[in-house]
Amino acid sequence: MQNPWQNPWQNPADPALQTFEAALDARAQAMADACTRCGKCVEVCPVTGAGGLTSQELENPAAVIGGIINIVRTGDGNDPARKWASACILSGECIKACDYGVNPRFLLHMARVKLARAAEPAVQRKNGVDGFRKVAREVTQLSRIQLDDALLERLGQGTKRNPPRQEPPDFVFYTGCIELKTPHIALLALDIMDALGVTYEVMGGPTHCCGVVQMRAGDVATSGRVAEGTLDKLSHSKSGQVVSWCPSCQVQFAETTLPTIEKTRGAKPFEMTPFTLFIRNKLDRLRPLLHEAVPMRIALHRHPGIHGVVEAAQEILRAVPGIEIVDLHQPAVGLQANSIRVLPAYRRQLQERELEAAAAAGVDALVAVYHSDHRELCAHERDWPFRIMNMYEIVGLSMGLHRDDRFKRLKKMQDADAILADCRELIEAHGLDIETTRAAIVAMLDEQPAPLRDALS
Repeated sequence: MQNPWQNPWQNPADPALQTFEAALDARAQAMADACTRCGKCVEVCPVTGAGGLTSQELENPAAVIGGIINIVRTGDGNDPARKWASACILSGECIKACDYGVNPRFLLHMARVKLARAAEPAVQRKNGVDGFRKVAREVTQLSRIQLDDALLERLGQGTKRNPPRQEPPDFVFYTGCIELKTPHIALLALDIMDALGVTYEVMGGPTHCCGVVQMRAGDVATSGRVAEGTLDKLSHSKSGQVVSWCPSCQVQFAETTLPTIEKTRGAKPFEMTPFTLFIRNKLDRLRPLLHEAVPMRIALHRHPGIHGVVEAAQEILRAVPGIEIVDLHQPAVGLQANSIRVLPAYRRQLQERELEAAAAAGVDALVAVYHSDHRELCAHERDWPFRIMNMYEIVGLSMGLHRDDRFKRLKKMQDADAILADCRELIEAHGLDIETTRAAIVAMLDEQPAPLRDALS
């Protein structure tokens, strides 16, 4: 039988084939129909209060989820539903609570998209284009002030055309876009896969966009075209598996794009697995490589949005000799730090309390899984008596692997001119425009939800 993915448009007259927009809307409507409006998803959500829902509104959770269904169906819903949709930080607790196989997180996402689509199509397109261009500029500038050409090539961001492989790799490693702002983390991930004997091809960056920025702007058609182009590029591994780094890309593909593509093309091109789950599944092969003791008391910065990732991270870290994990008894919410940006005061409060708890516990390091957590937390290292690290830096220490965290070193400077001077050689080598680079650096410094201590004085 012919693989429908390899020739997806073999029968364009087939009435079963739909556009991406139509298929996505059909999925959303079917999910809305399956919802019983029991309200359990509202009851377990950790941010209804932070999102502005009153105690009176929360007395009727069925009305809140009913309002979400109405938004998905018609674009018009009640005020509590609008507040809840706007406050979603993708924690995923709602998915666990549903007894009927409904994904409330997907419904909330579709409600937000529906609300965004109330704008004129030209406004949707402009917002999507502007958002994508901002991401692309910042990723390009910040990665190039940290990496030379060889390392950019290693992360799939160079200009050379690599010769075709003799055979497909075991996996495609998909960085997403924004992970490239903190490239030392991605490089460590590749070093670990090399040590495990895994073959892979690296893809990511703005030329391999997941389409989430355009989707958030309500421009579903462009999001679908962008995502389909990326899926075509990613679908070339031997195992039919893509290992993802970015949790936003993981959720966008696994919950929105891949199931929709399955409707339009008749098959999924691959399955996508988060990197930390991938490594946990290879822990028996990893353990013998963890030969150096790392005597540290650490606390894990936790986000449970992708089921099993926090538990997998703990299991991996506990396999490192000398590591002791301390529970700070702080809330674990959201998909990643960046997802909580919709609730800025709540995000600041979470981070400030966690920093204080880490200091009180006397840990050696506060350790994050994801790149956005590292970006937001790392500059605090200069103000607190512990390090801010990524979990794969810990794993790397035990394996004898190291990558300089230039992002943290630069951000701790807190001075755009000093950073420009420090990176002058790479700026000149890559032919970067100074003002564009400066703007990316300023954006990097502005990404500081919990202010540094000198900013409070």
